Amino acid sequence: MPLRGKRVLVTSGPTRTPLDAVRYITNKATGRLGSLIAEEVIRRGAHVTFVYGRGSQTPVLRGPRVNHLQLVPIETVEDLIAVFKQELPHRYDALLHPMAVLDFQPEVVRPFKTGSNVEEWVVRLVPTPKAIRLVKELAPDTFLVGFKLEIGKSLDELRQIAYDFLQRARCDLVIANDLHEIEGGQHTGYFIIPNGTVAQVVVGKEAIARALAEYLEKHLD
Repeated sequence: MPLRGKRVLVTSGPTRTPLDAVRYITNKATGRLGSLIAEEVIRRGAHVTFVYGRGSQTPVLRGPRVNHLQLVPIETVEDLIAVFKQELPHRYDALLHPMAVLDFQPEVVRPFKTGSNVEEWVVRLVPTPKAIRLVKELAPDTFLVGFKLEIGKSLDELRQIAYDFLQRARCDLVIANDLHEIEGGQHTGYFIIPNGTVAQVVVGKEAIARALAEYLEKHLD
Protein backbone atom coordinates (compact mmCIF):
# COMPACT_ATOMS: atom_id res chain seq x y z
CA MET A 1 0.00 0.00 0.00
CA PRO A 2 1.89 3.08 -1.23
CA LEU A 3 0.21 5.46 1.25
CA ARG A 4 0.62 3.19 4.26
CA GLY A 5 1.29 5.25 7.36
CA LYS A 6 0.56 8.59 5.72
CA ARG A 7 -1.65 11.01 7.66
CA VAL A 8 -4.08 12.94 5.48
CA LEU A 9 -6.60 15.61 6.41
CA VAL A 10 -9.57 15.80 4.01
CA THR A 11 -12.20 18.55 4.09
CA SER A 12 -15.55 17.97 2.42
CA GLY A 13 -19.09 19.22 1.89
CA PRO A 14 -20.46 22.70 2.58
CA THR A 15 -19.96 25.24 5.29
CA ARG A 16 -22.85 27.35 6.49
CA THR A 17 -23.34 30.56 8.43
CA PRO A 18 -26.33 31.63 10.54
CA LEU A 19 -28.62 34.51 9.62
CA ASP A 20 -30.65 34.41 12.82
CA ALA A 21 -31.51 31.85 15.49
CA VAL A 22 -33.13 29.42 13.01
CA ARG A 23 -31.95 30.33 9.48
CA TYR A 24 -28.63 29.99 7.75
CA ILE A 25 -26.85 30.42 4.38
CA THR A 26 -25.11 27.47 2.77
CA ASN A 27 -24.24 26.12 -0.70
CA LYS A 28 -24.89 23.16 -3.00
CA ALA A 29 -21.96 20.95 -1.98
CA THR A 30 -22.92 17.35 -1.14
CA GLY A 31 -19.59 15.99 0.05
CA ARG A 32 -19.58 13.23 -2.58
CA LEU A 33 -16.17 14.05 -4.06
CA GLY A 34 -14.52 14.50 -0.67
CA SER A 35 -15.91 11.17 0.51
CA LEU A 36 -14.61 9.36 -2.58
CA ILE A 37 -11.18 10.92 -2.12
CA ALA A 38 -11.05 9.85 1.53
CA GLU A 39 -12.16 6.30 0.67
CA GLU A 40 -9.52 6.05 -2.05
CA VAL A 41 -6.55 7.20 0.04
CA ILE A 42 -7.67 4.99 2.92
CA ARG A 43 -7.77 2.00 0.55
CA ARG A 44 -4.15 2.78 -0.25
CA GLY A 45 -3.16 2.73 3.42
CA ALA A 46 -3.55 6.33 4.64
CA HIS A 47 -5.07 7.42 7.93
CA VAL A 48 -7.62 10.18 7.33
CA THR A 49 -9.07 12.93 9.48
CA PHE A 50 -12.28 13.81 7.63
CA VAL A 51 -13.62 17.30 8.32
CA TYR A 52 -17.10 17.67 6.84
CA GLY A 53 -20.07 20.02 6.78
CA ARG A 54 -22.92 18.69 8.89
CA GLY A 55 -25.47 16.76 6.84
CA SER A 56 -23.12 16.05 3.93
CA GLN A 57 -21.88 12.63 2.82
CA THR A 58 -19.17 10.80 4.72
CA PRO A 59 -16.93 7.91 3.59
CA VAL A 60 -18.35 4.39 3.50
CA LEU A 61 -15.81 1.87 4.80
CA ARG A 62 -15.93 -1.75 5.91
CA GLY A 63 -13.65 -4.00 7.91
CA PRO A 64 -10.41 -2.87 9.55
CA ARG A 65 -10.19 0.21 7.31
CA VAL A 66 -12.84 1.84 9.54
CA ASN A 67 -10.07 2.39 12.08
CA HIS A 68 -8.21 4.56 9.54
CA LEU A 69 -10.95 7.22 9.63
CA GLN A 70 -11.68 9.98 12.14
CA LEU A 71 -14.82 12.08 11.51
CA VAL A 72 -14.92 15.76 12.52
CA PRO A 73 -18.23 17.57 11.79
CA ILE A 74 -18.21 21.37 11.47
CA GLU A 75 -20.61 24.13 10.43
CA THR A 76 -18.93 27.50 9.94
CA VAL A 77 -15.72 28.85 8.43
CA GLU A 78 -14.64 29.71 11.97
CA ASP A 79 -15.12 26.04 12.91
CA LEU A 80 -12.88 25.03 10.01
CA ILE A 81 -10.17 27.47 11.03
CA ALA A 82 -10.32 26.16 14.61
CA VAL A 83 -9.82 22.59 13.33
CA PHE A 84 -6.87 23.69 11.18
CA LYS A 85 -5.25 25.38 14.17
CA GLN A 86 -5.83 22.32 16.34
CA GLU A 87 -4.86 19.61 13.85
CA LEU A 88 -2.21 20.96 11.47
CA PRO A 89 0.56 21.51 14.04
CA HIS A 90 0.39 17.72 14.52
CA ARG A 91 2.17 16.15 11.57
CA TYR A 92 0.02 15.64 8.45
CA ASP A 93 1.56 14.52 5.19
CA ALA A 94 -1.21 16.11 3.08
CA LEU A 95 -4.29 18.29 3.30
CA LEU A 96 -6.88 17.74 0.55
CA HIS A 97 -9.37 20.61 0.56
CA PRO A 98 -12.45 20.09 -1.68
CA MET A 99 -14.76 21.61 0.95
CA ALA A 100 -17.01 24.36 -0.44
CA VAL A 101 -16.11 27.13 1.98
CA LEU A 102 -18.42 30.15 2.02
CA ASP A 103 -16.82 33.35 0.74
CA PHE A 104 -19.33 35.65 2.47
CA GLN A 105 -21.20 35.75 5.76
CA PRO A 106 -23.70 38.19 7.34
CA GLU A 107 -22.13 41.18 9.04
CA VAL A 108 -24.71 40.83 11.82
CA VAL A 109 -26.37 37.62 13.03
CA ARG A 110 -29.69 38.12 14.78
CA PRO A 111 -29.83 36.16 18.06
CA PHE A 112 -33.59 35.69 17.70
CA LYS A 113 -35.97 34.35 15.04
CA THR A 114 -36.96 37.00 12.51
CA GLY A 115 -40.75 37.00 12.31
CA SER A 116 -42.65 36.51 9.05
CA ASN A 117 -44.50 39.80 9.63
CA VAL A 118 -41.34 41.78 8.81
CA GLU A 119 -41.85 43.57 5.48
CA GLU A 120 -38.19 43.68 4.57
CA TRP A 121 -34.99 42.11 5.90
CA VAL A 122 -31.80 43.55 4.47
CA VAL A 123 -28.69 41.42 5.06
CA ARG A 124 -25.21 42.84 4.44
CA LEU A 125 -22.65 40.18 3.57
CA VAL A 126 -18.95 40.58 4.31
CA PRO A 127 -16.01 38.36 3.26
CA THR A 128 -15.12 35.35 5.37
CA PRO A 129 -11.52 34.63 6.41
CA LYS A 130 -9.56 32.57 3.85
CA ALA A 131 -8.95 29.38 5.81
CA ILE A 132 -6.76 27.80 3.13
CA ARG A 133 -4.20 30.60 3.43
CA LEU A 134 -3.48 29.50 7.01
CA VAL A 135 -2.36 26.03 6.00
CA LYS A 136 1.23 26.73 4.99
CA GLU A 137 1.66 29.06 7.97
CA LEU A 138 0.59 26.30 10.35
CA ALA A 139 2.21 23.39 8.50
CA PRO A 140 4.76 24.47 5.87
CA ASP A 141 5.71 20.91 4.95
CA THR A 142 2.17 19.58 4.50
CA PHE A 143 1.34 18.84 0.83
CA LEU A 144 -1.61 21.11 0.08
CA VAL A 145 -4.22 20.33 -2.58
CA GLY A 146 -6.74 23.08 -3.23
CA PHE A 147 -9.90 22.92 -5.35
CA LYS A 148 -11.22 25.78 -7.45
CA LEU A 149 -14.78 25.93 -8.81
CA GLU A 150 -15.75 28.43 -11.51
CA ILE A 151 -18.74 28.84 -13.83
CA GLY A 152 -18.71 29.13 -17.61
CA LYS A 153 -14.99 29.78 -18.06
CA SER A 154 -12.82 28.79 -20.99
CA LEU A 155 -10.08 26.29 -20.25
CA ASP A 156 -7.42 29.00 -20.38
CA GLU A 157 -9.42 31.27 -18.07
CA LEU A 158 -9.99 28.39 -15.66
CA ARG A 159 -6.29 27.48 -15.72
CA GLN A 160 -5.24 31.06 -15.00
CA ILE A 161 -7.73 31.51 -12.16
CA ALA A 162 -6.61 28.21 -10.61
CA TYR A 163 -2.94 29.14 -11.00
CA ASP A 164 -3.48 32.51 -9.31
CA PHE A 165 -5.29 30.71 -6.48
CA LEU A 166 -2.43 28.19 -6.22
CA GLN A 167 0.08 31.01 -5.79
CA ARG A 168 -1.95 32.94 -3.22
CA ALA A 169 -2.62 29.89 -1.06
CA ARG A 170 0.80 28.31 -1.70
CA CYS A 171 -0.80 25.06 -2.88
CA ASP A 172 1.24 22.18 -4.26
CA LEU A 173 -1.63 21.25 -6.59
CA VAL A 174 -5.00 22.75 -7.50
CA ILE A 175 -7.84 20.75 -9.06
CA ALA A 176 -10.06 23.13 -11.01
CA ASN A 177 -13.55 22.45 -12.34
CA ASP A 178 -16.49 24.25 -13.90
CA LEU A 179 -20.01 24.08 -12.48
CA HIS A 180 -21.57 23.93 -15.96
CA GLU A 181 -19.67 20.69 -16.64
CA ILE A 182 -20.59 19.26 -13.25
CA GLU A 183 -24.30 20.02 -13.64
CA GLY A 184 -24.16 18.66 -17.18
CA GLY A 185 -23.16 15.29 -15.75
CA GLN A 186 -19.47 15.48 -16.65
CA HIS A 187 -17.39 16.40 -13.60
CA THR A 188 -14.00 17.25 -15.13
CA GLY A 189 -10.97 17.90 -12.94
CA TYR A 190 -8.06 19.92 -14.33
CA PHE A 191 -4.89 19.28 -12.35
CA ILE A 192 -2.94 22.57 -12.18
CA ILE A 193 0.66 22.29 -10.96
CA PRO A 194 3.06 24.98 -9.60
CA ASN A 195 4.48 25.86 -13.02
CA GLY A 196 0.97 26.90 -14.11
CA THR A 197 0.32 24.10 -16.59
CA VAL A 198 -2.46 21.53 -16.73
CA ALA A 199 -0.73 18.29 -15.75
CA GLN A 200 -3.75 16.09 -16.47
CA VAL A 201 -7.46 16.19 -17.19
CA VAL A 202 -9.68 13.63 -15.46
CA VAL A 203 -13.41 13.04 -15.99
CA GLY A 204 -15.71 11.72 -13.27
CA LYS A 205 -15.63 12.02 -9.47
CA GLU A 206 -14.36 8.46 -8.98
CA ALA A 207 -11.62 8.98 -11.57
CA ILE A 208 -10.59 12.28 -9.94
CA ALA A 209 -10.29 10.54 -6.57
CA ARG A 210 -8.12 7.79 -8.07
CA ALA A 211 -5.95 10.23 -10.00
CA LEU A 212 -5.40 12.37 -6.91
CA ALA A 213 -4.42 9.34 -4.83
CA GLU A 214 -1.96 8.30 -7.53
CA TYR A 215 -0.56 11.84 -7.65
CA LEU A 216 -0.01 11.74 -3.88
CA GLU A 217 1.77 8.40 -4.15
CA LYS A 218 4.27 9.97 -6.57
CA HIS A 219 4.81 13.26 -4.76
CA LEU A 220 4.51 12.83 -0.99
CA ASP A 221 7.99 11.37 -0.64
